Amino acid sequence: MMQDYITVLTIAGSDGSSGAGIQADLKTIAFNNCYGLSVITAVTAQNTLEVQSIHNIPPAFISEQFKTIVDDIRIDAVKIGMLGSPEAGETVVELIKSLDEVPVVLDTVLRSSSGKSLFEAATMQVMKRLFRIASLITPNLPEAALLTGRSKPPTTPAEIEVMAKDLQREGAKSVLVKGGHGEGDQCSDCLLHEGRFFWYANPKIDTLNTHGTGCTLSSAIACGLAKGLPMNEAVADAIGYTRKALQAGASWQLGHGNGPLEHFPGRRTECRPGKKQ
Repeated sequence: MMQDYITVLTIAGSDGSSGAGIQADLKTIAFNNCYGLSVITAVTAQNTLEVQSIHNIPPAFISEQFKTIVDDIRIDAVKIGMLGSPEAGETVVELIKSLDEVPVVLDTVLRSSSGKSLFEAATMQVMKRLFRIASLITPNLPEAALLTGRSKPPTTPAEIEVMAKDLQREGAKSVLVKGGHGEGDQCSDCLLHEGRFFWYANPKIDTLNTHGTGCTLSSAIACGLAKGLPMNEAVADAIGYTRKALQAGASWQLGHGNGPLEHFPGRRTECRPGKKQ
């Protein structure tokens, strides 16, 4: 008997080093037993050290990629990452509006792991238009501060909850403020969903290989929503998966900077002769 895949469409930029962006999304989606589809908004020249340059895909071709897929394949959830340009963002807004009752996770990507800005100032306003049609937005602490006009990230749970409410007033249905950039040895993520706060606190993982953590988490949440999980459970499962991927990747080296997560934790990975895992 024929069976239907559970599908997740990622709309994001391409990272040739495969730690973040479309490549990380597709690996995450595959591990989480969904079928990944992609629409590329930008192509980056980057490695584990830096983003050297960005080539934005013309909005008309972004639209053509999207429409060609959805004309043929059912979409169960969408993850949106790097928009690339304000024009691309406007296009994505209209494309998402054409979908019926599909969960949408918006990863508010403003900077790369190496610190390079990945958006133009005008893109900020377009991103806030996406707030209104996304099921969940997932800013980290610096991004949340920037999106709410604050000069510095919050440092206390009370400040984080106030900021989550401010983001909700901007139109976001649900908000996950990621705490990985916070001080201390705990990573405390805060979800505001349907008027309730859910806190997820875990010890920080000692690793330099954090490239693509936000992409991975948001894609994993989209997988949970595609499977029909309630929001708080989808977030909890995605945090658990991302932690396993961070732990599995901590003992590996790729390049000379912030390496990637191991998106297939638990597999037996071959290492280069002469190197120890």
